[in-house]
This record gives sequence, C-alpha cells and structure tokens, in this order.
Amino acid sequence: MTITEKSTLVNFEEYDNPILYDKENDTYKEDVSFIDKWASKTEGLIIDVACGTGRATIPLASKGYNLIGVDLHKGMLNEAKRKTSNLDLKIEWIEQDCSKLDLNVKSNLIYSVGNSFQHFLTNEAQDGLLMSVNKHLETGGIFIFGTRFPNAEELLQPSTEEYWRSYFDSETQNKVNVYTISKYDSLNQVQHNTTIRKYLNNDEEVVDEVRSNISLRFVFPKEVERILYENGFEIVSVYKDWNETPISDDSCQMVYVCKKIR
Repeated sequence: MTITEKSTLVNFEEYDNPILYDKENDTYKEDVSFIDKWASKTEGLIIDVACGTGRATIPLASKGYNLIGVDLHKGMLNEAKRKTSNLDLKIEWIEQDCSKLDLNVKSNLIYSVGNSFQHFLTNEAQDGLLMSVNKHLETGGIFIFGTRFPNAEELLQPSTEEYWRSYFDSETQNKVNVYTISKYDSLNQVQHNTTIRKYLNNDEEVVDEVRSNISLRFVFPKEVERILYENGFEIVSVYKDWNETPISDDSCQMVYVCKKIR
C-alpha cells in the first residue's frame, strides 16, 4: 500500500484533482434546478462565483443562459474550459479572487454554490466577497448562495478518523472508502478537516490512500443577517435545502436568496 500526502496552495488541496472532484460531485443537481428557477425570470448575464469545474455553470449555459464563471483555482478552471471546448455555450471563464472581483460588467443574478461561502475564512474575506458581489449586481439584483448550518453534530465531531461514505470509481469500478478527521476552532469558527480516501482492489484490500486538508468557516443565521445587511443586501428567503424547505433547528444547510438594496 502506498500513502500519498498532498501539499499545495493553502486550503486548495481538496481541489488539486479536478477530475476526482467531478467524479465525486457531478451527480448533485438540486442547486442547479434552484438557480434555474431564478435564471428563467432574469434577463442578461449571470455570474457564477467560485464556479470550480463548472458543475452548475455548464448545465445552466446548456439551457441558453449567458454566464461568466469565476474562480481562483487555475486547475479547476482549466478543467471547466476543457469540458466546454467543443460545446457551443455562452460561457466566459475568468481566473480572479472572488473577494476582489473586477469584471467590468453588472448582472441581475449572481450565485455561489457548493458551500463556497465557507472558504472565506475571515470577516475581511467574507466582506470582500459580499462587496464584490454587490459591486457587480444591479440594484434589485439577486444573490443566491448556500453554506452549511452550524449544528452541534457538524461542529462537535470527534477528532478521530471517522467513516463518511463510499462510492465506486467510474473508471476502475473499484470501491473508495472516504473518512474524515475534524477539529473545530471555536474562536475563529473554522473547522479544520482532513479527508482520507482509501482505494480498494477487487479483494477489498486497501491499495492506496490519499489525504487532503481543508478549512471551512461556519456562520450562524443571525450573523449572516448582519453581514448581508451591512454589505447592502436584504434577505428575500432562507431555506434548509435547495428544495425550498423552511429553515429549522435540525438544518444541515442554509440557502440564502438576497436582494441588493443599496
């Protein structure tokens, strides 16, 4: 058995293999359907903030919408460009820091999915993101984003290796068991996670193990209300999922629909 430990840009290890990212996440479509509802009543350009490999950007563009996909990670953007190189879609891929956007355009709809909001680890970074979004929204325009709900089960995970899930690799058809190790920093509201992927052969023997690290900021509902208002937004709706279920104490996620009011 070989053990591989990744070491790259700070907080980007989980995205250094864009093809693996797509294998593990491409089947998730609930957020795309939600965004599509708003896109269908929106005119003009749509901006996907922290677009990654275009998991949401590409299917929305396939419906005829005109999009800009913005991300800081060159490898993820390159994979998005590769996937769309032979497709006749209205997408412009742009590499920029989403907390310092300068796109020279304005939109009536901006969104950010995949819990990307959690990657902005400080108050300054969160404000930078929201100011950037505000700058590129028309007054009355809509910003939609999701982030994990800071429930006790999410934050108070044991700091030992815990089984998370399994899936089958689409190419090898071999099983992959995924484990996590989590440690929550209460003072900074940041959870530090190690993801461990154990690759099994046909005899259920572990033949490879890959570890990656990521840190995620958690925000509480009242905190979100305050920072949105301070950055020129009002909350139109907040849900516990992308199916528009009302938020509750047992939520695992928060989905916000916000309007630029100033």
